[in-house]
Amino acid sequence: MTMPFYVPPEQLVKDRADFARKGVSRGRPIVVLQLEVGVLLIGENPSPSLRKIGEIYDRIAFAGVGRFNEFETLRVAGIRYADLKGYSYARTDVTGKSLANAYSQTLGQIFSHEIKPYEVDIVVAEVGDGLSDDKLFRVQFDGTLRDADRFAVLGAGEEAIAERISASLNADMSLDEAVVLATDAIQHVEEKEIDTSEWETGFLERSADRRSFSAIGPRGAAIGTRQLTNLVSCCTLPPCNVASLALRTSTGSPASCAGNVDSHPMRWPAISFVEWCRGDARPMCSSRTDLASISM
Repeated sequence: MTMPFYVPPEQLVKDRADFARKGVSRGRPIVVLQLEVGVLLIGENPSPSLRKIGEIYDRIAFAGVGRFNEFETLRVAGIRYADLKGYSYARTDVTGKSLANAYSQTLGQIFSHEIKPYEVDIVVAEVGDGLSDDKLFRVQFDGTLRDADRFAVLGAGEEAIAERISASLNADMSLDEAVVLATDAIQHVEEKEIDTSEWETGFLERSADRRSFSAIGPRGAAIGTRQLTNLVSCCTLPPCNVASLALRTSTGSPASCAGNVDSHPMRWPAISFVEWCRGDARPMCSSRTDLASISM
């Protein structure tokens, strides 16, 4: 009988962290800034259809870098979690902190128990009634959760970009000035000129009544709310079991595929928030895009 190779736990954790960190460092940077007028999220994204920044709930936004299929799965799971909690209780019960905690637990479990950890870093931003009420939470690939003060930076060149922004950021600056600050910092660190069409920008407006997220065009020109794409979740989930509050579907309830896939009926097992984020709940759909190979 052959004995399995022994790997010290600290070496195993280090190898997993190095692997995930390398994947995140290939992602194009994203900057999140707190301003008097709201919260700005901006990053380089040459793709015309795949989104790194999006709305989660009324006053909560999401941004992610790394593998697109992985952070998009987290975004979709977060939307379902927030909608279910807001429907079951009240819309005010959906907070950035509770969502960030759910993401932290999920990523921590995936990092510890799955063969391959997620190669993602994400930010959950919540705009409040005043600047002091804003919340920025950063969740790393291993589930590490920490709050950010004034701004957050994800992706390649993170430390250099953060240093430039920290020296110039002023909460009183206008939205246009904040966009210029963020784009100039990213371009300076990457040492290249980025075309205005390759910037993806989202904004949480403080003065909005309820839904505060909107997309804005290059250099701050408002273009209205963007229709966010959902490429990973190619199939629709059946109604949720509201009592469990764990994103569980009814066992055996049918779901059907839609979009650029071969439509076919299938049945969903009972799944949890962690299982959905981990990918256990995804159906075997034949998509025309290999999302697992895309780093953003």
